[in-house]
Formats: sequence, structure tokens, C-alpha cells
Amino acid sequence: MRVLKKLLKIFGILVGVAILLGVGFFIHVWYFKPFNINLFFAKTALQFALDSPETLSSLRILEPIGINGHNAKLNDASMAFVDQLFSRLRQAHKTLISYEDEDLNEADKKSKEIALSLMNLALEAERFRFHNYPVNQVFGTQSNFPSFMESIHQIHSIEDAQHYIKRLSSIDIKFNQTIEGLKYREKMGIFPPQFTVDKVLEEMRNFIALNPEQNILYTAFKKKVDQAGLDADDKDQLLHTAGQEIERTVYPAYRSLIAYFEALDPKVEGNHGVWKMPDGDAFYHLLLKFFTTTNYTPEELHNFGLEEVQRLQTEMLAILDREGRDTSMGFEVAMNAVSSDPTFYYSDDAAGREQILKDYQVIIDEAATSIESVFNVIPKSPVTVERVPEFKEKTSPAGYYNPPAMDGSRPGVFYANLYDIKATPRYGMRTLAYHEAIPGHHFQIAIQRELEDLPFFRRLIPFTAYIEGWAMYSELLAFELGLQHDPYDNLGRLQSELFRAVRLVVDTGIHAQKWSREQAIDYMIANTAMAKSDVVAEIERYFVMPGQACSYKVGMRKILELREKAKSELKDKFDLRAFHDVVLLNGAVPLTILERFVDDYIESAK
Repeated sequence: MRVLKKLLKIFGILVGVAILLGVGFFIHVWYFKPFNINLFFAKTALQFALDSPETLSSLRILEPIGINGHNAKLNDASMAFVDQLFSRLRQAHKTLISYEDEDLNEADKKSKEIALSLMNLALEAERFRFHNYPVNQVFGTQSNFPSFMESIHQIHSIEDAQHYIKRLSSIDIKFNQTIEGLKYREKMGIFPPQFTVDKVLEEMRNFIALNPEQNILYTAFKKKVDQAGLDADDKDQLLHTAGQEIERTVYPAYRSLIAYFEALDPKVEGNHGVWKMPDGDAFYHLLLKFFTTTNYTPEELHNFGLEEVQRLQTEMLAILDREGRDTSMGFEVAMNAVSSDPTFYYSDDAAGREQILKDYQVIIDEAATSIESVFNVIPKSPVTVERVPEFKEKTSPAGYYNPPAMDGSRPGVFYANLYDIKATPRYGMRTLAYHEAIPGHHFQIAIQRELEDLPFFRRLIPFTAYIEGWAMYSELLAFELGLQHDPYDNLGRLQSELFRAVRLVVDTGIHAQKWSREQAIDYMIANTAMAKSDVVAEIERYFVMPGQACSYKVGMRKILELREKAKSELKDKFDLRAFHDVVLLNGAVPLTILERFVDDYIESAK
């Protein structure tokens, strides 16, 4: 017994020492330079994530270990907080470059280079931190909040429901912080386009015109607590409290934002690209560098777009000729005849819209089984199709994607916009599904998040040219695999690529060549034959998200160039599955780094 007591005492001392050593190690890593670069990556990613409770709720990396307090908070939108973020970024950059390349293995060198490329661009952009529109008609603060609460915040318990209500009670703080930043932009001479003011006012007024029990914040909450199976009395109390909070806090917060925009309205003059902002030309060049990860000039991208518009329209007219359609009057007339053909559309009612969602899911499920021959790695996370929330579908794009939670509790979601039935022709559905879901965004992003051997930050970073380039490459890959065997499905694929070529023209036209909103709309309608509602939403998106639309075709072109290079040099040794591994299993990277990865693959395969 005495021996056992001594052993237990010794064991207790050892445990205490281990704890002290662990705490000391943690303190050193957290507050000083970690001795290992991967500890630095982990520390830095966690520190930035902890500053974004909304990101943590989306990722769900802490919930599995019982940490969930962040689910009661919203992101800090104050100017002081952004100052703090840039200060931390500068310090992280300084620490990162202090790790010498000769002390790192090849994998760590790659991670260091990728992190530096992102940090360098972010620090270069610091002087333009107010050159944006936090409240806009596409993904502004006023619409992001209800979308986040509806699609991201999960409820499995009373505590989760209380966290939801706590977030409702915090929105006034976030909106006041947003207004602070908007007023500062006014002093700098940075104003949103006139249509943005008009549309966010309409959206917010409609949002608060509903009774609280009809608002999406309440109906989504009710659906979540119903599905959570909570006790009836608890549920009634929670619903009552949520309704009160919407009436007491949420609606007044929106009224404050409405009042600000009503006062701003007389000060806004017309619809201008970013050239109108202070040092706007330099800002746009930096945006193009950020979104394309290249050094293309606006002129080069504009001309590339014009060339691609001509090529793609010629291919589309050839299909229409083969299908016996009249093309004698040119592209616009011929495509308008197709787009006005009622056989290509669903019924303009609830049943038709429900059928669209079902058919999208069929297309995605078919693709999932058809692509296995060209991929070695398939994502574990499923993907579903849902309708864009009706309160914001009028100004949203045709489709967009939300990634899955990293703990597997939420699937990836492809959101389809069903506002205008004429914006969903049957011949365009396959291409949109391949782009947003499989083998496009969901396939690539879900795989990236599942790459456990990569530093955590590399499982999350979204280099736009890579991500959108892959999604466009996926449209072509699906065609190559025979998934668009109907000529009109191929017409839809080419129309989608044409749409992205037109984007190059209008984005650079608006922000570098001073095109008007109407000039850009007219050009896109004439050269895509898309529904006008879609075109207006797209053009207005480019005004408030400058440069982003240029990433698609640039990324696709680079991936195709690299595939052709690998085929040409490897000949019979070329393996499409191995090529896809190289592109996908390093996560999202700048195009220049992707090219080097493929070059290394070619050399090793030889």
C-alpha cells in the first residue's frame, strides 16, 4: 500500500510537470515565434479564426471538442477592429519571412510561398481598405446576416437556440459599426452606385415590412427548433423570445441603416466604376492582380474577352445551323429565338420551381457516378440543392455555392435562383450544376477542406482564379465525359463560357474604360442572349465586386494550358487522374504556383 501511494505521488508529480510543460509550450507558441513553421501556420490561422465567430460557426472546428461560445457572437465590423487585423497581419508577415528556406522541407517551402503571396497582396491592399461597399445588393451586410442565420447557424439544443437569439440581439451593434465605416467612406469621397442605394433601400424596407413571425429570421428559427426536437414549452418560450428580439432589436437596426441610406441618396451621383474612387485606377489594377493572380493589364483582359466572344459565338451558331435553326440574321437574333422557345422552360409556378430543384439534384447525382473514372480522390461531403432565399433572389446571381461544415454536420449547398423562370432554360441547367456542384465548386472545395496533411490555412484559402477556373474547367470536363450529349446542352455550356468571356469585356469596360451601367447591360444582352433580369443582376454585381468576374476565364485558360502541356510532353504516359491529383490535392493556389506544380509532375512522370 505504501509503495502504491509513493507511485501515485510520483505519477501526480509527473502529470503536474507535464501540464506545466504543456502550458509553457502553449504560451511560447501563442505569444512568441514558434520554433516550427507549421506551428506558426496553426497559431496564425487559429488567431484569425478566433476573431471571426461567424467563420468559426461556418467551419465548425471547435464544436466537436465542446467549444461553442462563438455561436452567440457576430463578427466585429468596427474600423478599430480592422486596424487591429492589419497590425496582426504585419506582425505575422514579419515572423513568416524570418523562417529561412534552407531550414524548411519542400512541403513547408510551398506553404510559406503560398502564405506570403496572400499576405503580400493583403498588405498591398491596406491603403484601399475603404474602397468597397459593405452594404450592397449582392452580398452586403444587410442580406448576409439573415442568410447566415438561415443557412449556417445550427440548432441542436436549447443552448444553440439561445445563441441564435443572442446573435439577433447583437445586430444593432454590427449595423452601427457598419454605419461608422460608411460615414468615413463618405469623407473620402467613396459612394456606392445609385442603383445600389435604390436596391438596398427596397430590400431592407421589404425585409422589415413583414410581421416578425413571417420574417426569415423567425421562420428559419422555428424550422430549426422544430427539427431539434425540443420540449414544447421550451420551444414556445424560445419562439416568443425570438419574435420579441426581432421586433425590439433587429427591425430598429434595419431602420437605422435605412435612415442612413435615405440621407445618403441625395449625395449619390450616377453609377460609376472604381475609376471614380480616389486613386481608382491603381486600385483596379491591384484587384485584377488579386483576383487573377497574374499581372494582366485591363487592356489585355479586355482584348482577350473580345477574342473569346467571337470564337464562342461562332461555335454556337454552328450548333444552331446543324439543328436547322435560322442563323442568317446573326447571333443575337438566332439566340433570342432559342431563348424565347417555350419548350426550354418549366412552368412559371411553384410546381415548376420545385421540379427545377429536383432535376438539378438528378443532374448532380448522375455526375457524381460518371466522373469516377477520371479522379483518384472523391470528396466525402455530400451536396444538396436549395432555392436562393426569396428575400434576396431578385439581386442574386443565377447560382452560388456554400461549402460544407468541416465536422460533417452540414453538406455543401448549391443555391439556385428561381426568381425569373426565363433565367433557367433547360439547356443551361447541366452546366450550372456542374459548375456549382460536381465536379465544380463542391468537388474542389470539399476535397480541399478534407486535405488533413495540409496546414489548416491551406484548406481554407480561396484563390479566386484557381477556384473559378476549376469550376469552368469542370463544365468542359463534363462535356468531354459525354454528360452533355444533347446539342442544346452543349449550346448551354458554350453560352456559359461566352458569358464569362463577356464578363472580361464588361468588367474592364466599367472600371477601366468608364462604361456606363446601360452600355454594359446592352453589350451583355446583345452578346449572350441571357434573360434581361439575369444580365441586370450580373452587371450590377460587377459594379460592386470589381475585378472578381475576370478570374473565371483566366483560371480556366491556365488549367487547360497546363493540361495540354502535360499531354504534349508526356504523351502515352499522361494520366488524367494524376493530372487532377496535382491540381486538386494542393488546395487553392496562385496560378503561377500551380504551373510550377504541374511542371514538377511532368518531370517526375517522365
